[in-house]
Amino acid sequence: MAQIFHRSTNFLSRFSIFGSVFFLAILLWLFYDLEASPYTTQQTIAREQPVQFSHAHHVGAIGIDCRYCHTSVEKAAFAGIPPTKTCMNCHSQIWAQSPYLEPVRESFRTDKSLEWTRVNDLPNFVYFDHSIHVNKGVGCETCHGRVDQMPLMYQAASLQMKWCLECHRHPERYLRPKEEVFTMGWRPPVEQAVLGERLKREYHVRDRVVLESCSTCHR
Repeated sequence: MAQIFHRSTNFLSRFSIFGSVFFLAILLWLFYDLEASPYTTQQTIAREQPVQFSHAHHVGAIGIDCRYCHTSVEKAAFAGIPPTKTCMNCHSQIWAQSPYLEPVRESFRTDKSLEWTRVNDLPNFVYFDHSIHVNKGVGCETCHGRVDQMPLMYQAASLQMKWCLECHRHPERYLRPKEEVFTMGWRPPVEQAVLGERLKREYHVRDRVVLESCSTCHR
């Protein structure tokens, strides 16, 4: 029986099959890369705010403690957004006539809250409790970065699940003494592995099975 297809068809068939697999692999890699990129996660992108509050000035230069503004961070899931009165504690005396701070003064006069844009905004299907992390020895800068060096606030970490799991799988690498939780620029000691294991026991950090359980973060 005469050969229907030319011998070169075998090569074209193999090339098409392997080429398609390679093309799909490239597409998957591009999709994964896009998902992890700052374009998607909004990492390192400063947010526009009604007043461009500078953490570098208030935290870094003046030395205001995180808890002065975020009053519920040690006892509630939500760290808390300061009311306008907190701003006016200082700005009724300092820069009291600055046009830049007129939105703050108007908010105080009208008792209408400023509409801040959330910087670290997790999806609704993710449960995150600030108080648990703070009371287990996780520093603010572990998640939020060096806010004392941010003239404009931006998201320092990707906040993707794999980023969270890195800490949940190895909490001893990130734990610090509770008195250092709000310290910016804290450097772990050389013996961090030993310190971390001790703090895990002292602060009653749950085991890896619980920390990696889906229900821990998705409720």
